[in-house]
Amino acid sequence: MATGTATSPQEDRRGTAARIGRWKATASRLALLPLRLFLGATFVYAAFDKLSDPHYLAGAGDAASFYAQTQAAEAGSPVGRALAPALHAPTFFGLLIAFGELAVGLGTLFGLWGRVAALGGALLSATLWLTVSFHTTPYYLGNDLAYLLAWTPLLLAGTPYLSVDGYLAARAARDRARGLAEDAVRRRALLDGGIAAVALGGAGLLSGSLTAAFGREDLPPAAAAPGPAAPRPAGNAPSVPAAQVPVGGSATVKDPASGDAVYIVQPSAGKYAGLSSVCTHSGCAVNPPKDGRLYCPCHGSTFDAATGAVITGPAVKPLPGYAVTKNGEQLELGPQQAQA
Repeated sequence: MATGTATSPQEDRRGTAARIGRWKATASRLALLPLRLFLGATFVYAAFDKLSDPHYLAGAGDAASFYAQTQAAEAGSPVGRALAPALHAPTFFGLLIAFGELAVGLGTLFGLWGRVAALGGALLSATLWLTVSFHTTPYYLGNDLAYLLAWTPLLLAGTPYLSVDGYLAARAARDRARGLAEDAVRRRALLDGGIAAVALGGAGLLSGSLTAAFGREDLPPAAAAPGPAAPRPAGNAPSVPAAQVPVGGSATVKDPASGDAVYIVQPSAGKYAGLSSVCTHSGCAVNPPKDGRLYCPCHGSTFDAATGAVITGPAVKPLPGYAVTKNGEQLELGPQQAQA
């Protein structure tokens, strides 16, 4: 005969309420975990995306480079004057931003010095907002401001759960409970946190450096040395060898009137066109044509690589087009064409 103790309905309800209370408490503690994982993973991805992109550090001649993007943002940014050092040393500042994003992302993912990582993420987002997307209208189409605000909860709360910070805090509490002096507790936490930061930072630096050194594809000659390095005809019109513009590909020249980069494209065999690299939404430089489209990295607009027409917004106007004529083995950029 089985024995046991029966519980009353009131006790069952109290037990259920206690379990629900524990679940709610756990959910409250972990409420910021999805945001933390998203921000951390996004910044790590952004860092490796920059370090593996052959255009990122290509220099002034590449419309998708860090230099060209910074130069495009300088005139309309409220902190435009502060961008001068980045234009004087674009490689250094480009790598600084990429490795800064990597450090912020790893610190956030692992929950190591969470408030410091969140502060770094907020500063990076604020910089991008004040330079790249400050004039985005309406404001909610610019994601940099949203990222800036998304860092605020982690900046206030830190990363106390499922994190290195949480482990160090719990161990410090145990050390205090067994009578260890407060100074010794703080020194131990600081030392171990520093060791973890060096190990994590070293792993990030190594992986980022390997990506930058071996993970980038070499640019074709036209993209690596566009414009002035290409042979020119007797006239003054910018030109590139036709051999440098394969079907579906592009070469970059500069509009003599504006100084803006222009993509000379061959959307189909024997048909050539010129398309401005300046996005009509907020003036960012669009990436070179790929898979029949030009993509703006600032706010996600895409344009048809044959006509410049808008495929997806927020841009509403097509990219300005240019006439292109074939003169022997050269493709010669003509004047900008009036938009219909």
